[in-house]
Amino acid sequence: MEIIQIYHTNDIHSHLEHWPRIEKFLLTQKELDQKQGDEVFLFDIGDFIDRWHPLSEGTKGRGNIELLNGCGYDAVTIGNNEGINLPFHDLDHLYDDAQFDVLLANLYKEGNTSPEWVQPYKIYQTKKGTRIGVIGLTAPFTHLYQLLGWELSDPIAELRKWMKPLSEKSDLIILLSHLGLNIDEQIAVDFPEIDVILGGHTHHILLEGKQIGETLLAAAGKYGNFIGLVTLTLQPDKKIANKQAILFPFETLSEVKNEQSKIDEFFSTGKELLKEKITFLKEPLEANPFEKTKLSRILCQALREWCKADCAFINTGLLLGPLSGEVTANDLLAICPHPINPCKVDLTGRELQEVLEKTKDPDWPEKKILGLGFRGTVMGMIVYEGVIFQEDAIYINNEKLDFEKIYSLALPDMFTFGHFFDENFKRKQKKYYLPEFLRDLLKWKLQLDA
Repeated sequence: MEIIQIYHTNDIHSHLEHWPRIEKFLLTQKELDQKQGDEVFLFDIGDFIDRWHPLSEGTKGRGNIELLNGCGYDAVTIGNNEGINLPFHDLDHLYDDAQFDVLLANLYKEGNTSPEWVQPYKIYQTKKGTRIGVIGLTAPFTHLYQLLGWELSDPIAELRKWMKPLSEKSDLIILLSHLGLNIDEQIAVDFPEIDVILGGHTHHILLEGKQIGETLLAAAGKYGNFIGLVTLTLQPDKKIANKQAILFPFETLSEVKNEQSKIDEFFSTGKELLKEKITFLKEPLEANPFEKTKLSRILCQALREWCKADCAFINTGLLLGPLSGEVTANDLLAICPHPINPCKVDLTGRELQEVLEKTKDPDWPEKKILGLGFRGTVMGMIVYEGVIFQEDAIYINNEKLDFEKIYSLALPDMFTFGHFFDENFKRKQKKYYLPEFLRDLLKWKLQLDA
């Protein structure tokens, strides 16, 4: 019998406060498993990088790659936090020093050529000669990738294209899927020849995996709260005798000597790289999610001006702290860490009124926001630019709203992805501004007004 141990992580999102223990656990387990003759593989399923962390921001993710190298990962695929939250050049060189394979079948450069750092799949061979075909796929945010200069193909079409050569060359097939649980479940039905799907993207937790037909699904939640392990037991004829998936909660991992100092070093290294002076403020700019402060108005003005829109709104929960005195790049990251891009949408006056009325929902300020790139806690107040509410009507740039006129509205892109305005925006053409984040607009505005 042959035993193959497959450790997997997903959606760490630069929660490096967990990394010292994770690193120790993975290195220790790998050594123990190999000593007893087991074959060991280590895969990451994407969104390992998140630019809220100073190390990730300061190194444009390459500091994260060093951490993966240190653990001896065999292969990774990318998530949207690598794919659309880094400018083209930074992603194109992110893996220059990687000591592992990047497996991704549905990413191309313009002209349908594969990036030099990508393979659609790879065949790994164990000491006993078992051939393991591993393929990677990422979530199809096609339009956003195109804005950055990439081409993203349909992941299911790619899977169908590569399944024949994979099946011919492999005894086992593993999919590294940053597609989400629902799609993974459908893939298990449609592609029963896949033995294991290691998942991510939707932050789902499969404590003991999920068996669909002959396919085992496994996933480890988010942030390093769990580490996943899939154990495959093979018969001499390479047929799988048993599949098992388990998760190790972070709380059960052994503490590491000088753990806090290592965590602090991740932050201090990043902060040192982000000490660039942006501006000097003669007066402090306060932030409060339940107040419309000068800082929130400046960000809203920046959004409107950057997008060249008729009007704009933001939520004050985007700003997590004040600014005062000398302002550095790290200060802007600390108060506005979200990978949220500017967006502009054209609406009729009637449609714009409906959207603006929704923003006055009294429950919104204390509404907790999860996902959508938001790295704060609550929605906060809504701040407007170019919009005045009067008893008789809404005024845009001091003119009464015309129901038939077309207006351009600038807003944080999170409002176009969530359920807030699903019916209002679903069929509308939206212009996303990439690679700029909101903090880049704030930097631009503060320097412009200095």
